[in-house]
Amino acid sequence: MKAKYWITVGLAGSIALTGCKKDFLEAEPSQFVSAEQLQRASEQDPGLLNGNIAGLYTTMYNTGVGGTTGHDDFGQKGIDIYTDMLCSDMVLGGVNYGWYETVARYQSTLDFTRNEAYIPWRYYYRIIFGANIIIDALGGTDFEPTEEDKRQIMGQSKAMRAYGYFYLSQLYAKEYGDGNAKTLPIYKDTKVPNQPKSTTKEVYDLMISDLEEAITYLDGFTRTTKDQVDQNVAKGLLAYVLASRGTSADWARVETLTAEITAEYPVTRKSEAVGVVTALSGVPATNPESGFNNIATASWIWGVDLTLASDIDLISWWGQVDYFTYSYAWAGDPKVMDRGLYNTMRTDDIRRGQFHSTMRPLYKFFAPARVIGGQRQVTTDLLYMRADEFYILNAEAKARQSRDNDARTALKNYLTTAERIADVSYIDALSGQSLLNEIYLQTRLEFWGEGKSYLAMKRNKATITRGTNHLFNAGQSYQYNANELTFLIPQAEVLNNPVLND
Repeated sequence: MKAKYWITVGLAGSIALTGCKKDFLEAEPSQFVSAEQLQRASEQDPGLLNGNIAGLYTTMYNTGVGGTTGHDDFGQKGIDIYTDMLCSDMVLGGVNYGWYETVARYQSTLDFTRNEAYIPWRYYYRIIFGANIIIDALGGTDFEPTEEDKRQIMGQSKAMRAYGYFYLSQLYAKEYGDGNAKTLPIYKDTKVPNQPKSTTKEVYDLMISDLEEAITYLDGFTRTTKDQVDQNVAKGLLAYVLASRGTSADWARVETLTAEITAEYPVTRKSEAVGVVTALSGVPATNPESGFNNIATASWIWGVDLTLASDIDLISWWGQVDYFTYSYAWAGDPKVMDRGLYNTMRTDDIRRGQFHSTMRPLYKFFAPARVIGGQRQVTTDLLYMRADEFYILNAEAKARQSRDNDARTALKNYLTTAERIADVSYIDALSGQSLLNEIYLQTRLEFWGEGKSYLAMKRNKATITRGTNHLFNAGQSYQYNANELTFLIPQAEVLNNPVLND
């Protein structure tokens, strides 16, 4: 896949629900900047590099960044919905408008002509190409900057490149395996022509190298907004990459990384996790810190502060998931929790309170005013990463190293500190695989709707079973490496990259 990094000048304005349907036509803006142009311009104005890295972060939530006009094409959070549905923890509760239906039916993963197979590929390679433009302008992938500001920009760019390859490695490869399978083309700069698939090992080696360098370059970097990658974000991404490969040395490093992150960030408190309301609609929660809608939440490590100037509307995560936003979730295509997963929650688990009896997440994710279908211009913020992920991943790392007592202690401490479960004594009886199963379950329960369960499913080599409230394939089970759970490389890449399989 070889494409130029397109700079979008203007994206969609208001879009009404009435008459919405899928549009498979791809629209390209007509302006782009090369690495050479950026390098020359930044010599005159070094601040342009900051502007370009800021533009890369904007790509993560803009509409159409996957190359389509679809209402499921809005960057990282759109793909989070894909993955939550693929692992079946999120249920598509209606098909009045059609978005996500082919994902929920497992048609998109079995048919490389589907737009849903193309959107993640296009989006993540767009991120990679954008990162490479900045890396090239700084001197290239092997260049080590000495000036502090350029080191920080290089660190952010390399972390973003690794972020793109990590999600591609999860979505388009079934597993790491022995590392010898040919999986993805690698692009380290903007000058090379189409590339063939590299091995999984080569992809992982690049991701790990990029993230280790990013951690070094970002030492001492104090970001101004949480949409920027800092050292903790880079550490979090590296922890995920290593955990997905899963060697003994990897898990030891994951334990260290997660401990460093959790030393910097608190857990998401009980009052932040569950909204307390006196009426379903029109009455804000009595704990306004709830709703998973505010970038200022202390446990949020990476996310974006949406404002009216962001110009985000129906085509957004909130426009697909939130009952209290002018949304598909309100208008007839709700996104709900798998009933089987809900039933695994203990009776004293406060996360039961995040869900309505219909399994809608009415008390987990919501616009603050809580008016049904009320938020039209989206100003509720987007979450990419929070500290709780690494509290639980730290317990998993200890269990993977056969240190069950340490893992039990870590898991109990998290659940107790976060006030998720009143009585955690049942964990004392767990060991080996049963302990790993519990950690995996707690990952699914804690991060429902946040795009993390699919990653956990793959690294745990889990088998999923769809609950009774799925519209399609209810009761069916799928192993983590089933064809239904991983996308095929899309038709556009197969047709346009003649050396793909060389």
